[in-house]
Amino acid sequence: MNKLMDQVAYRTYSPAVETAREYYNSDDADNFYSLVWGGEDIHVGLYHHPREAVYDASRRTIAEMATRLPGLDATTRVLDIGAGYGGSARYLAHRFGCRVTALNLSERENERGRRQNREQGVDALVEVIDGSFEDLPFDDDAFDVVWSQDAILHSGDRRKVLEEAVRVLRPGGHFIFTDPMQDDDCPSEALAPILARIHLETLGSPGFYRETLAELGLEELAFDDASEMIATHYGRIHEVLTEHEDEVAQVVSRDYIERMKRGLQHWVEGGRNGHLRWGIFLFRKPNRAAI
Repeated sequence: MNKLMDQVAYRTYSPAVETAREYYNSDDADNFYSLVWGGEDIHVGLYHHPREAVYDASRRTIAEMATRLPGLDATTRVLDIGAGYGGSARYLAHRFGCRVTALNLSERENERGRRQNREQGVDALVEVIDGSFEDLPFDDDAFDVVWSQDAILHSGDRRKVLEEAVRVLRPGGHFIFTDPMQDDDCPSEALAPILARIHLETLGSPGFYRETLAELGLEELAFDDASEMIATHYGRIHEVLTEHEDEVAQVVSRDYIERMKRGLQHWVEGGRNGHLRWGIFLFRKPNRAAI
């Protein structure tokens, strides 16, 4: 176990979160995502055309999410759960002056994120915290915005993640997120290759998020369905990986590359077959007077 892992070995996470943590802490995964996704973001992009640069499409997702949030400025406190390399947090800090807490399970990604914060001069605005979104180390009503991109799927207890997000969101605040989801009417066996690849039994669905967050007292403001981006994005990642395979193979094992290409193709097929959903969900926590 390396020094970084020694420092955090005392932490305990749920089995699903620990599996994701170990994966994203691996040399292969860190090198792959930093090279192919560009080292800023690890989420689905919004593409204007299928051959667009992954970085540009990924940035567009962040910008589109930000436009849906009213009044972002230097007084806004944002919590990004499952923040990856912290690219979204840095965007919000640069663009709006927001103070952002970026919570993420991978210590390796977090070290890269802290370094980028310093290099980009936003380390005073963006705080990176090692932790799980199933047990948020924050007070109730602590944040104006809870933000998440394509991370909640990695939890084995997604309701717990939503409960925690609602708990730390102040009345009047907004919860905005994306997540690769299964269609509400998806046959149980249709996603077996995808679920086996990411070591999960299910994905969330639009219906699950709507029903659960309604039970927790949030009101849905919008769902901008862009499910076609699943096939487009994972297809584009597959193309980039294939085009630059020899370069990537200098720092990523060939076995990982082959498994990744098979996994990406499963996502493409699931998207094309209509079994997967994706888009921007926006919810609001009512003011207490309205509860």
